[in-house]
Amino acid sequence: MNPQTKHHIRRVLLMYITKVSGHRQATVAIQRSLKDMDPKIIAPAVNGFGYTYPVLEKVVNRAYMSVIKRTPKVWDYMYDNPKIVKKSESIKKFLHKTSRDKIAKLFSRHSPDTVVCTQAFPCGMVADFKRENNLNTTLIAALTDFSPHSFWINEGVDYYIVPSLDAKERFVKKGIAPDSIKVYGIPIRSKFSVQLDSQPILEKLGLNPEIPVILVMGGGQGLGPIKSIVKSLMKVEMNVQVIVLTGINKKIINNLNKKIKKSAKKILVMEYATNVDELMEIASLVITKPGGITTAESLAKGLPMVIVDPIPGQEMRNTDFLIKQGVGIRIDDTSDVGEEVELLLRSPERLKTMSEAAYANSRPHAALDIAKLILGHPETL
Repeated sequence: MNPQTKHHIRRVLLMYITKVSGHRQATVAIQRSLKDMDPKIIAPAVNGFGYTYPVLEKVVNRAYMSVIKRTPKVWDYMYDNPKIVKKSESIKKFLHKTSRDKIAKLFSRHSPDTVVCTQAFPCGMVADFKRENNLNTTLIAALTDFSPHSFWINEGVDYYIVPSLDAKERFVKKGIAPDSIKVYGIPIRSKFSVQLDSQPILEKLGLNPEIPVILVMGGGQGLGPIKSIVKSLMKVEMNVQVIVLTGINKKIINNLNKKIKKSAKKILVMEYATNVDELMEIASLVITKPGGITTAESLAKGLPMVIVDPIPGQEMRNTDFLIKQGVGIRIDDTSDVGEEVELLLRSPERLKTMSEAAYANSRPHAALDIAKLILGHPETL
């Protein structure tokens, strides 16, 4: 490649953590939008944690899953707690310092004009590397939850992409310059902004267009009380059809397949689906944990949300946002899910109001807006 050609090709490095995660989905959405706008762009995606600390990533993931399952109140206490943030500063500095050699290799390999991080950990590492080496690389922090936490804040970040005006105000209060905060939304795939014809989707799945469809989602990891939700829905007097997305949780898949054989209702159990946009199109409502990506996708599709078992910390704050905006309701006892869902389905005006609130809070073009920000500001690249 000659220097002139290299000069004209934009180079963007996208960083996330965890292979099966909303952070990675957000990264892929931005990557696709960049490619759509400029097919020649070089935009590799890297698992920032797995690349710099592969062993530590596995340990931290196991510890995180264990804490949120067994002692969720501990995570709730730790999440964005100023005392914890302050005490962890020395650990953060140590990790940043010891990651510099690997980040240097990454920069040497990819020569990025811009780095986009969809998780706070790689964002902090890149910000540290940028400061230490006095680089003019543009660093963009793209949040994937509705409530920003302090670990995102790093000197050297040029732009913060946030999901709402409320999130922007919180960052401004934490000392971030308003001009550097862009209220674009959570980056999701562009297909969620397209309204589809529901009839062929229903036919393909063998579903009756006259009967309401309930979508149950457990995220990529298949977390949450999916079994008890389905059990509660099976008891509903009203005729409903249920689609259950179990993620990578094989145990739940096997368990549900045995249970649904006894049900008079149409229940479809699916693993990690690639057509979530289609499933959301035909659903009357979604029962889900309020992960950032799932929430953003549901908002884009105007779906009323029934929120169950939110993880303390980020998901609890997402829940607060959704309830405040009139998009969703929270159910703490999953045995009540069926009854509450039936009440909603028998209240079309209420469902319509919730759907309108979802659309009003949706920002389905966030990934494209981020791509435009990257490609439309040559003076900063």
